[in-house]
Amino acid sequence: MKAIRFFFSMTLLLYAGSSLHSQDVLLDSMTLAGYQEYTDLDEALKNPTNVVKLTLRKKKYKVFPKEILQLKNLQYLDLSKNSIKEIPDSIVTLKNLQHFVIFKTGLERLPVNFGQMENLKYLIINQNEISTLPYSFGQLKNLRYLDMWSNNLDYLPENFDKLTNLRWLDLRNILISKTVQDSFYNALPGTKIYFSPPCNCGG
Repeated sequence: MKAIRFFFSMTLLLYAGSSLHSQDVLLDSMTLAGYQEYTDLDEALKNPTNVVKLTLRKKKYKVFPKEILQLKNLQYLDLSKNSIKEIPDSIVTLKNLQHFVIFKTGLERLPVNFGQMENLKYLIINQNEISTLPYSFGQLKNLRYLDMWSNNLDYLPENFDKLTNLRWLDLRNILISKTVQDSFYNALPGTKIYFSPPCNCGG
């Protein structure tokens, strides 16, 4: 038993002390929750390969800080409560990104190539000004959690039903007819969907 405990302890120490130099190392949510969180971009850029979690809430950013793109091992990014209306197409270079949180920023659109975020699992974009989603959105095959409540959505891409791993979807506080709501339930039978009461708005 002593030998087993010693081996296990050494394994944890080696894992904790290693940096994520490989683009293929994706952490589960529990492990990611315990990882070091950076809250200052300048500090993060001192050791860019070691940065896995970055939270930059209420930093008064007016545009997406492109320096973030240097953090190639980033898996969790929170830019909420800034004033960011657009996200650059180059965000897709963050191949490891699993959690993207950007609520209450005035965000108006997602990049047309956003579907290339192949490892994205959690997307929180509530309380923004998004009216449409790009067609490529249906390519987010690993997306499990999507929070879009209180946006200005007029319609969703027709391939939205391709999100076969989606388990939680919040579309509350958005005007959606009963017909469209029913179509969502039919297209995504394995998804827990939250709507506000349907509107008499056709469609």
